[in-house]
Amino acid sequence: MRASAFVYPWDVVGDPDAARRIADLGVQQVTLASAYHSTRALTPRHPDHRIVTARHAAVLYPPDAGRWQGRELRPYRQSWVPGDDPYGEAAAALADAGLEVHTWVVLAHNSRLGEEHPSIAVRNAYGDRYPWAPCVARPEVRAYLVDLAAEAAVRPGAKGTELESCGWYGLAHLHAHDKIDGAPLGGAGQYLMSLCFCDSCGAGYEGLGADAEELRRAVVRALRPVWAGETAAGGGDRAGEWAEAEKLLGADRAAVFAAWRDRVASSLRAEAVAAVRAAAETDFRVLLHADPAPHRSGANVGVDPADVLAQADGVVLPCTGGEAARSAVLPPFVPHRSERTVLAANFTVVTGMGGSPATLARDAAHAARLGADEIRLYHAGLASDQDLAAVRTALTELSTGRAG
Repeated sequence: MRASAFVYPWDVVGDPDAARRIADLGVQQVTLASAYHSTRALTPRHPDHRIVTARHAAVLYPPDAGRWQGRELRPYRQSWVPGDDPYGEAAAALADAGLEVHTWVVLAHNSRLGEEHPSIAVRNAYGDRYPWAPCVARPEVRAYLVDLAAEAAVRPGAKGTELESCGWYGLAHLHAHDKIDGAPLGGAGQYLMSLCFCDSCGAGYEGLGADAEELRRAVVRALRPVWAGETAAGGGDRAGEWAEAEKLLGADRAAVFAAWRDRVASSLRAEAVAAVRAAAETDFRVLLHADPAPHRSGANVGVDPADVLAQADGVVLPCTGGEAARSAVLPPFVPHRSERTVLAANFTVVTGMGGSPATLARDAAHAARLGADEIRLYHAGLASDQDLAAVRTALTELSTGRAG
């Protein structure tokens, strides 16, 4: 199976051994961040630092001044990696090591953008805004995201891209000092707390014949038993989550939310993919980080499998968490694939982040039986030396057919 490792530019810039070390894992490709959200990242092998703090979402290359001139929403530049173009410097080093470089572009996840432009953020049923989650129904947000996708994806030398958060973002967010677990929301509760009631979404609901204010009140009512601790608001699987959401909202109201959000997300994906392809050369590959439950939001956005595979060249799917996780996300896409479709199983290989690099060969072989033809390794820069040694062993077993 073809394997790609996720990498940040700061893992490579300033470390002359990084590119060769990644290539020696046995991967054929790297998925290198060109536009990324705020984070604090460990760099356990870098000769000059151990922690990188990316203080806000930013592009890791020089943005095109002409493209963004005079626009209110525009990408922020980074200042935590030396040099004008850390993406380009890292990409060149990785290519020199024999690796094919694809871009990694995070779209609808940007806390600074929402802080500086609060009107663009998702607004929940209580009126609270989520600054990390720009509402993808808003025209100005969509224009920004589509142009960002094209620019950040099609970097010099890149052979393809993977678009993360290309759809709805909601409540769930790795926020600093998060303290939102006091009431167990469950999947349905997460969905209800992720529904947006900004002006654009309100107009969308009205356009479907619903009363936006009545829908908002219905969501507030549906969440009352959650806050009272009377229900965990959702089953553990994707179907159970949606069934519970329908029960809490009523089937008719749930259908309005689904129709609006599915339409918005699908059209955004189509526009973003088309913009990337228009900017790229022939055979540039466009993948989307995805989840086969359309109601889900976040980094792996909820999609309809048939719809997304008609738009993009494939998907990257979250497969950490055992056989049940893989069995939930891979099979729904298989009937809709073509000869060119890529189904990439994404495995966390950092033990401290819940990964299991020791079982990677077995897990990847199981994913292949379910339909995966590539794997992703999250994350070559964050993993310990011990984790990387396990990855090398696993990829050797996979390449020689010894994986069970």
